Amino acid sequence: MPETPQCSSEDDPATVSPSAFARWRDRDHTRGSLVISMAVLAMPLLATSLFGAVTFQLVDLKLISGLGEDAMTAVVVTNQSLRQVFFMMVMGASFGAQGLIARSVGEGSPERADHVAGQTVLMGLILSSFVALLGIFLPEPFLAGMNVTPGVLEVGVPYVRLVLLLNFGFVFISLFYAILNGAGDTATPLLIAVQQTAVALLAEWCLIYGNLGLPALGIRGVVLGLGVGQLGSILLISRILFGGRSRVHVRARHMRPDPATMRRILALSWPPALQMIGGFLVTVFFIRLMGDFGGKAQTAYSIGLRLGMLGPIICFPLAGAVATLVGQGLGAGDVRRAWRAMGVGILVHGALMWSIALAFFVFRVPLLAVFTNDPEVIAIGSRLIAWQAGSFVLLAFYFVFFRALQGAGDVVVPMLLSLATSLLVALPLGLYLSKTRGMGPDGLFVAQFASTALVTLVTGLWIATGRWTTARTRA
Repeated sequence: MPETPQCSSEDDPATVSPSAFARWRDRDHTRGSLVISMAVLAMPLLATSLFGAVTFQLVDLKLISGLGEDAMTAVVVTNQSLRQVFFMMVMGASFGAQGLIARSVGEGSPERADHVAGQTVLMGLILSSFVALLGIFLPEPFLAGMNVTPGVLEVGVPYVRLVLLLNFGFVFISLFYAILNGAGDTATPLLIAVQQTAVALLAEWCLIYGNLGLPALGIRGVVLGLGVGQLGSILLISRILFGGRSRVHVRARHMRPDPATMRRILALSWPPALQMIGGFLVTVFFIRLMGDFGGKAQTAYSIGLRLGMLGPIICFPLAGAVATLVGQGLGAGDVRRAWRAMGVGILVHGALMWSIALAFFVFRVPLLAVFTNDPEVIAIGSRLIAWQAGSFVLLAFYFVFFRALQGAGDVVVPMLLSLATSLLVALPLGLYLSKTRGMGPDGLFVAQFASTALVTLVTGLWIATGRWTTARTRA
């Protein structure tokens, strides 16, 4: 009788130990230690923010500052106003997709998660095509509507046109991050962010100033450099998402239009998008109002806004880890775990956000001096950053509340609360304090802080009711 061949453990795929990266990427977040799950999700998210956002924002702003105040104002005003509408639409779609995918994974339905991912990508392509058309026909009216000076308008129109035309990279990358984050994989997006940041900043340095033999394109080089970095990321993302190299595998059948799933994604997307648009309207109104106080005030506000984004950029993704844990916990039927995930998230998120707030407050003047040497700009900007640091203390709670509710699929009531505080408190209070009371720019800073305090309080009260635990995010 012949001897049956024996396979060694090295030859049996079932017994081969997965790599450390695979174990990190594929952890089951519906069970086990929440602290470990939070660390597994949050550490790559934090690193992604540091490489893909903070490092990029600071170096990018420094590169732009060499083009002069008009170019810097044009870039920041565009990014903090016009681009924000588009950004919020994409973020709304990403929040909806993340919530649906997290719930599907928690329920043990990977095919449903793949299908939601495919429909999300398809919707992103539709949105990108529409925005690109706006870039062809309406860049000048968009920028002129921001009450900018003629010099800013002249240098800024080509920038606005290219930003809108080359929006595809931003959309695809943002949705890809949301898809994998919902599935519990935050490690793969980190690899993409490192590659994109390095390539984009090098390309910007070359194309803005004509280094390494490339043409000096000025403000156009800002957009084109970013586009070069995004192109490399898109190629990697396509291989990962469509090649079965991640926890979500999109196939051709998942890209066929499914109106029912699209409607479900939209149902979870438009409330958070509208919620963020409320805050955007406040920013746009205040940018226009700041123009009434002079060009230096508007420049200070523009720099302050860009720097003030650093705190949320670092910390908001950590709140995104809470959305994944809450969504997967509720999908698995474990309401207690969803509550505990929110508590752990507040501790982690709060510690980091409060540390950033302290650093911003203490070093606000040296930080501004990196980007401008104008004493008046620094004086106004330092007062803005002081109030922003105070807001960071409150946002440590609000971001976790906001994202936990989205992970649970409870999106309408938080939207109404946010819109009410933005449109009924921040806008009229800012106008009253800055104009009627004669506080100038400081009135706007106080109004923004007051609005943040109120929305944090009322959202926390809604969280306390526990009604969000019964929300439905099933595709």
